[in-house]
Order: sequence, then C-alpha cells, then structure tokens
Amino acid sequence: MKKQNIGLVIFIIGILWAITWGVAGSICIDRFANLYTLEELDQTAWASDGGLMMLWGLGGAPLGALVAGIGILLMVRARTSTVLFFGVGVLVALALMMVFGYLDHVPALFGIGGTIILLSFTGTLWYWAKKRTSLSGDAAKGADLNLTGYVFLLIAAWYTCGVASQPFLTAFEGIDPGTPVHLIFFFVLGWLFLFLGNYYAGRKSDQ
Repeated sequence: MKKQNIGLVIFIIGILWAITWGVAGSICIDRFANLYTLEELDQTAWASDGGLMMLWGLGGAPLGALVAGIGILLMVRARTSTVLFFGVGVLVALALMMVFGYLDHVPALFGIGGTIILLSFTGTLWYWAKKRTSLSGDAAKGADLNLTGYVFLLIAAWYTCGVASQPFLTAFEGIDPGTPVHLIFFFVLGWLFLFLGNYYAGRKSDQ
C-alpha cells in the first residue's frame, strides 16, 4: 500500500475517533453529569477519575486530531522526520497539559500565555499582509477568509480567558459566569472561515 493510501486510512481513523468521542462521548458525559451529583457520578462508568473520563478528556478529540494530523502528513508525503517531530511535539504538549492540571493556578503563566497569543496574532497578520499583496482571484479570497478566521479565533481566545480566569478572581467568586455559548459561537466562526479560506485557496490547484 502506498504511503499516501496509508496516510488516508490513518487520517480517516483519526477523524472518526475525534468525532465519535467529541460528539457521542460529550453527550454521554453531559447526560450523566446532569443526572447525578459528583459522588453519584463517581459510582458510574463515567467516574471523574475513571478510565472513560480520562479517555474522553485526553484520548478523545486530542488523540483523534493527532492521528489525523499524522495521516494528512503521510498523505502529502512529508518527510519522516517531520511526521515524527509533529507526533512527538503534540504528545509532549498533551503531557504538559496533564502536568499543569495538577498544579495550582499561576496567574502569571496565564498572562504570559495571553501575551504570546496576542503577539502571535500580530505576527500572523503582518506576514499575512506581506503575502496578500501578491495574491489574486480565489487565492486572494481565500486569504481574506483566513484573516476573518484569525480574528474570530482571537476573539474566542479573549472571551475564553475571561471565563476561565473568573473563578480565580476574588471579586467574582461565586458569581455565575453565564452560558458559554458565545465562546463556541466565535470558535465556530473562526474555524468555519479558516475552512472556507483554505477551500478557496486550493480551488485552483484542484481544477
């Protein structure tokens, strides 16, 4: 079997895994978490420290995305070193996330992360502008749609930081943060425009 075909199979497996756990798994967790108290939940298969919950949190969409990324790299015949660097790099990031989950909240790290996001956003727009001047037609339309996606994802990150930090701010302790629907709204718009941008940018090469 060719490398591209193997990559396609791995890509499909990763996507199906992510969708299954992301949709079905989340529905199950939502159902159980709303039916039981934490003590009661810990007596079910979805115990907060149980295997299913860990598999959903770490091995659901994150693992699916990692596998899909490896598959797509194989499909485009990327170098083996690139595939390994990508796979190991993402695994290390997931491992660090697990470690951070057991640490106390450090506001300074939260602020540093937010600053890196803003600086990365600024740099992305700067290089986007340099490339945009040489584009036309569908490539230019794709770039413009990607820009819209970048903006919506930054907005989503901004509001996510606000919601996530609220429980650690003395003045807002115990206050209901409200529905997080606005977060998913901006994330959906961001990813949707990135998809449309890549779709239009790739139309010429597909024809």
